[in-house]
Amino acid sequence: MSSLPDVPLSSPSSPPSSSGSPLLGFGLDLLIGIAVLLLLSALGAVAWGLWRAVETAAAGGAAPAAAGMASALGAPGALAQMLIALFSTGGAALLLYFLRRRASAAERADSRQALRRASTWGWIALVAAGVFLGSSFIGWAAKQMGVEPVPTNLLLMQQAWAQYPVFLVAFAVLLAPAYEELLFRRVLFGRLWSAGRPLLGIVLSSLAFALVHEIPGISPNSFPAMLQLWLIYGGMGAAFAWVYRKTGTLWAAVIAHAVNNAVALAAMVLFGTQ
Repeated sequence: MSSLPDVPLSSPSSPPSSSGSPLLGFGLDLLIGIAVLLLLSALGAVAWGLWRAVETAAAGGAAPAAAGMASALGAPGALAQMLIALFSTGGAALLLYFLRRRASAAERADSRQALRRASTWGWIALVAAGVFLGSSFIGWAAKQMGVEPVPTNLLLMQQAWAQYPVFLVAFAVLLAPAYEELLFRRVLFGRLWSAGRPLLGIVLSSLAFALVHEIPGISPNSFPAMLQLWLIYGGMGAAFAWVYRKTGTLWAAVIAHAVNNAVALAAMVLFGTQ
């Protein structure tokens, strides 16, 4: 994780870091991110299909007809899905960072200095605990109303734990928090923070964070169940943006996010909870 290009942003009272409307810049960042994510996801799926075709040929199987290609190759397994997610979302985050929100040397130095402050670690612990307690309360309250959603990625996590536990831990606890914070907090939230609109940045970036994790039309959950998950993910996004701004280092958000994912993964393994 030491290679993450982390930076604090200028204070909200500083002049906007770029000309033009910050909302327009945010929208452009979001559209670029979506386009790159979809493109890299498609490329990843094609690469996986080619690999499966090579495996089938090496095993001595006949090349399937075009009509039966999908059934012959099957669906990507847990490892392939995680690799595609890492390639697509991580690639989109890095591209947007280097093209649109790259840090200066001074910003990186300030970020490292902020990480050495004891107060930063106190805020990290507070936010990590708050996210866990808040998510637990929302889940408990929804259950009292008969709403028990199943996160879209739960089955993938369960399959990955059964087959690739070491990679799942690396993916969920180290890699995913790093590239998600780089994309949603550094790039999206940071765009509006540096323009003096931090509250709007928290709202919009957290909304995007929630929708990416539970996509309408793809999620198998009912609308009330999706609302609960959006509230949880949105609250997480807001908390991570807040600790980023409070401490002045993106590492605070990354670490709080990693702790949250580690706790959720441990709960899934030990108790079978969502």
